[in-house]
Amino acid sequence: MGWQKRLLVAGAAAVVALTAACGGGQVRGAGGAEGAGSSPAAAGSDATFVYVPNLDVVTDWDPATSYSNEITAMQNIYESLTKYDPQSQKPVPRLATSWTSSKDGRTWTFKLREGAKFHTGRAVDAQAAKESIERTIKEAGGPAYIWDSVASIEATDPHTLTFDLKYAAPLDLIASSDYGAYVYDTRAAGSGDLKDWFGQGKDAGSGPYTVASWQKGKETELTLKAFDGYWGGWSGAHYRNIAFRVTPELTTAWQLLQRGEVTFVQRLNPQLFAQARDQGMQTSQTPSFQNLLALFNTASGPLRDVRLRQAVQKAIDYDGLVSALKGAGVAASGLVPEGLLGHVEGQAPKQDLAGAAELLKQAGYGPGGKPLDLTMTYAQGDDDQQILATLLTSALKGLNVNLTAKPLQWNTQWDQGKSEDPAKRQDIFVMYWYPDYADAYSWFVNVFHSSPKPSFNLSYLKDDAVDSKIEELPQLTATDRTAAQSVYAGLQSEIIGRQAAVAVAYTQNYQRAYAKGVQGYTDNPAYPNVVFVHDLTPGA
Repeated sequence: MGWQKRLLVAGAAAVVALTAACGGGQVRGAGGAEGAGSSPAAAGSDATFVYVPNLDVVTDWDPATSYSNEITAMQNIYESLTKYDPQSQKPVPRLATSWTSSKDGRTWTFKLREGAKFHTGRAVDAQAAKESIERTIKEAGGPAYIWDSVASIEATDPHTLTFDLKYAAPLDLIASSDYGAYVYDTRAAGSGDLKDWFGQGKDAGSGPYTVASWQKGKETELTLKAFDGYWGGWSGAHYRNIAFRVTPELTTAWQLLQRGEVTFVQRLNPQLFAQARDQGMQTSQTPSFQNLLALFNTASGPLRDVRLRQAVQKAIDYDGLVSALKGAGVAASGLVPEGLLGHVEGQAPKQDLAGAAELLKQAGYGPGGKPLDLTMTYAQGDDDQQILATLLTSALKGLNVNLTAKPLQWNTQWDQGKSEDPAKRQDIFVMYWYPDYADAYSWFVNVFHSSPKPSFNLSYLKDDAVDSKIEELPQLTATDRTAAQSVYAGLQSEIIGRQAAVAVAYTQNYQRAYAKGVQGYTDNPAYPNVVFVHDLTPGA
């Protein structure tokens, strides 16, 4: 996975917790002149939807490699073959209207929508879709791994796209991915360099909106305008413009919403969220596919001893943490959030200080034994991760364990975790994770599969048997979901239980606040923090 995505998540926790991953990101003071569309228009032909993130919006304009905060804009500019529907928990049509797969799950055929076109004017046909996916694979950016199962792609006719796979995989679900699945016009730059062309703030999508202006570093960083040729049409009332107004301070964002200057605040803290409800703003609190992980260093330092890892697991005050989050988090049961294949009920952990003390004693530490010193890194600016740090430091202190918890900017935290010198790494690495598509595979292949050099495998777990089971998952998901569920359950017992490589602190709830006139908003956990603005109706 790409580091930039986790900047959103572990650095963007500022966004959603921000949350969403990422209090430790490139947070900056809002400044600069406002761009066009900085305040919502009244309902009508020129209505503007003003979205308030607290981090810079765009880190990468290339739809092949984009893997970070710009998802909130990209999902309104670009489209994928399918889209995940959280109600049915299945992919539904987007640029593809239907699809079939062979019995062995290795050949997939998608029928493309007729009449769709890119913002460049080129038709969205099978050849264009083939070229864009092949370019994404070739660019090999963070999200490109989603296509690892693909052996070849063929445009069998203008509206038929056929994939032959190396192994069975749920390609209809993969094609709904929030990153890496965009279909775009690879010929947009003509004879020029396409990546450079994108980097100028240009787009080649087929979605309802296209870029109007981009002013990096400005408060209103990005504005989008309606693409009149959109296949979905513009009949009836719609927001025809979107503005992204970067506002790092949650209190300022709340004040702007109160004054009617913005439409949608991605995240408020529990106190402001309660005020929004009390003052008649529309609010939304919905479950997410995002959880907070405390990854334990299984390879070096004192936590090489599994007993000490298990002791730290038991010391976490899970119930106290959820209570302090005031609705922004719920108890996690295993690694996989509810709503995804692989979720296991009845596995929510509980604090057990007596059990922790006994494990510490067995290892020669704890009350009456040697003092134990541990280090933990977490996202700077993330209030929710700070709560975990405070509660765990207090609990461990009573067990004769000194925890030094360091809040760091995401890049600094991640660089330390990936250090080639094991002595420079932390004992506990705290970060958020969410899947690239609505499937639990993302946690296992990215966070717990062995890696020659650590990327997001920041527990440094290396276990051939675990790797082998993880590698079975895509094919089982496509061919035998019952068997896939069993493998997922076994992996969680192994990774959380026997190996104690991680503690899952909680699963997030998304808490939003938005203007009274907005009609039709729903949160889709498969697309973190995305508002599909074309689906909304502006009101007074």
